Amino acid sequence: MTAITTSTASPALGVQPTVPVGQRLVALVLTIAGAIGLLAAFTLTVEKIALLKDPSYSPSCSINPVLSCGSVMSTPQAEVFGFPNPLLGIAGFAVVTALGVVLWTGAVWPRWMWWGLQTGVVFGVVFVHWLIFQSLYRIGALCPYCMAVWTVMIPLFWYTTLHAVTREHLPVPAAVRRGASAVADYHGVVLTAWYLIIAVLILQRFWLYWTSLL
Repeated sequence: MTAITTSTASPALGVQPTVPVGQRLVALVLTIAGAIGLLAAFTLTVEKIALLKDPSYSPSCSINPVLSCGSVMSTPQAEVFGFPNPLLGIAGFAVVTALGVVLWTGAVWPRWMWWGLQTGVVFGVVFVHWLIFQSLYRIGALCPYCMAVWTVMIPLFWYTTLHAVTREHLPVPAAVRRGASAVADYHGVVLTAWYLIIAVLILQRFWLYWTSLL
């Protein structure tokens, strides 16, 4: 992950003859995570439409009382902005996937594009963690497709932020940049710990149900 700390900046969109390792990593994360998120959001939208057509319809991801998309889809939290949340995901993940492909070609973005992407992933990761809280402690059910979105949103935020900060695509204080560079060497450890914390919360919240299956 040392390549992620190399400084470079460009005021205009262009193409680099050799794509740096750090940029290839971010491009890969954007492309793969974006595509998975897009597929999950699209599937959720299809399931939501089917549920609207037939209230008795049981979504394919409604497996048991805990893993139940139907229970989540019928709540106000599933339409925070007045329309189904997956529609927001379709738009957002489509853009992220396209940006990942462009970045993979060696494109050098102007700073405003990094600002736009950073704003998007910050919004996305905050929104996802709000939904995690709602699912665990308000709704009391988990949506497998939603969890796929949670899973990809975290690395999208993590690697975009590390890359944008350490490569000076975003104007941040030197102390913040040094801290990000230090953390970048342990990027996988932080990501794993992040996932483990969420997994433990899920295990703890539904412990009685999980133990009842034994």
